Amino acid sequence: MNEQVISTQEEERGQLYRIRHSLAHVLAQAVLAYRPGSTLGFGPPIADGFYYDFILSAPIAEEDFPKIEKLMKQIIKKNQKFEREVLSKDEALARINEMGEPYKREYAQELISKKGLEELTFYRNGPFLDMCEGPHVENTRELPRGAFKIRSVAGAYWRGDSNNVMMTRLYVWAFETAEELDTHVKAYHEALARDHKKLGKDLDLFVIDEEIGKGLPLWLPNGNIIRDELEALARELEFKAGYKRVSTPHLTKVGLYYQTGHLPYYKEHIYPIMELKEESDEGEVVKEAYCLKPMNCPHHHKIFAARKRSYRDLPLRLAEYGQVYRFEDSGSLSGLLRVRGMCMNDAHIYCTEENLKEEFLAVMEMHRELYEILGLENYYMRFSTWDPEDPKGKAKFVDDPEAWEKSQNFIREAMIESGLPFTEVKGEAAFYGPKIDVQFRTVTGREETASTNQLDFAVPERMNLSYVGADNQEHRPYIIHRAPLGTHERFVAFLIEHYGGAFPTWLAPVQVRILTVADRFNEFALNLIDELRGSMVRAELDTSGERINKLIRNAATAKIPNVLIIGEQEVENNTVTLRRYGVREQTTMPIEQFKTLLLKTIKTRSRQFVFDA
Repeated sequence: MNEQVISTQEEERGQLYRIRHSLAHVLAQAVLAYRPGSTLGFGPPIADGFYYDFILSAPIAEEDFPKIEKLMKQIIKKNQKFEREVLSKDEALARINEMGEPYKREYAQELISKKGLEELTFYRNGPFLDMCEGPHVENTRELPRGAFKIRSVAGAYWRGDSNNVMMTRLYVWAFETAEELDTHVKAYHEALARDHKKLGKDLDLFVIDEEIGKGLPLWLPNGNIIRDELEALARELEFKAGYKRVSTPHLTKVGLYYQTGHLPYYKEHIYPIMELKEESDEGEVVKEAYCLKPMNCPHHHKIFAARKRSYRDLPLRLAEYGQVYRFEDSGSLSGLLRVRGMCMNDAHIYCTEENLKEEFLAVMEMHRELYEILGLENYYMRFSTWDPEDPKGKAKFVDDPEAWEKSQNFIREAMIESGLPFTEVKGEAAFYGPKIDVQFRTVTGREETASTNQLDFAVPERMNLSYVGADNQEHRPYIIHRAPLGTHERFVAFLIEHYGGAFPTWLAPVQVRILTVADRFNEFALNLIDELRGSMVRAELDTSGERINKLIRNAATAKIPNVLIIGEQEVENNTVTLRRYGVREQTTMPIEQFKTLLLKTIKTRSRQFVFDA
């Protein structure tokens, strides 16, 4: 019924599902008592509880939650029985009219007219009646009174459509025991402390300014360093793998996307097409339609087509950190996870059928290597294929069953050979070919795609891309679209949450902060900073004048990985005292030794400080 709804048969039959579904009806009954005159939307169970949507007669805020929870507990104590009733479609519509629930009526009419249902099911508990398929517990006495808690209130469009009315959604945690609830709530609040939007603000990484535009982040100096380091890592790995760097413009003629076939699929996400008037050499006024670049692929294809290619030139690997723009719905925008302006770690590999598997495997190995460097483990790989039985299949995918079967077999064999675990999902391929998506979960439990590796068999034909084979004949190349680091925006969001803002030294915006116990030691510290910066180390001196204990606390709050304390003994002995983030013990060592260890830590991109020189 909605994006987070639990839907497997096993879960639907389970007691926890019934508890959550029944508690949703108890919540609705309590809200209607608390805000008389309100109307109902949907109220399904979700992964950690349930939600219910309302059009409220008066707003509900966080301070109202305890009062509503008290009403729910009072309802539960009444031992209300959940009674099921099946009505014919005419009786059901009449019943809904009596209930005065316009949104329930709209949904009922859809079920009758579009799905052909002749009967609809209702459940009553006490005075509350709802159109609902169930299942529920037998009686409210089966519901735990201390194992639910209202989590939050949010806005939600009716049926998830931004053209519809905005409803109020109440999210509620619900479990079988109070202990399970307490554990979950504690974990949730710990996760929120790692939320990239909060840490992005606390650590001065990025800002989104409404006067610039929704979904268009401004990268602050600290955040931009993280971008630069990730791009340097990608450049290094791509250089070793034989990629060639290219750059393409942000603006393009719209006709290019008709040629590739992207426009029908992405039209709603392309920024409004601009018609520009240009004067030709003959003095005629010519209208040209342009748009902001929503993806880099067609531009790279044009670079491939810029000269005649031989099989000896292949595989040709073109890479770019390319800025693109997509008009995402405002309701889906979320910090850096979902934006309208993004910089993609994009590359396209043009290859023959003979080297296709080898290239695909090399890309997957690059994914593995990158994730190992970054310490990312909480992900899985999803193999997305086309679905020939999907009634919308011809509108969603290129209609070439033979090519689909062949390309999907290539990927399936390559993934099995790689040894990387993956799940196969029908109907989620790109319109031009199958793909592997790397899925991560955010700290709040939401699943997002971080990286992708796609096989394109269709666009080379549409753009007339070819190479001359060993037989002196023209052949179509295969294209691998790959982005192991996805976009700067989304990947940095994952990393902020993964590290909790405490980045390893090589990735940290400030790698070393120096604290002096008195101002008279500042000159020594500044000379050390010059030395470190000469080795491209991001070092700074805290000159705020606070006492040393406050300076240490401030450095911990800023999650600086390496803090050096300079006092009289350090100046006399030409040493530094090192405090590392999250480590109680501090170590005193000669400056040259510290520099050697620090530079090795950075060079090896270690996630820990390397103490063995």
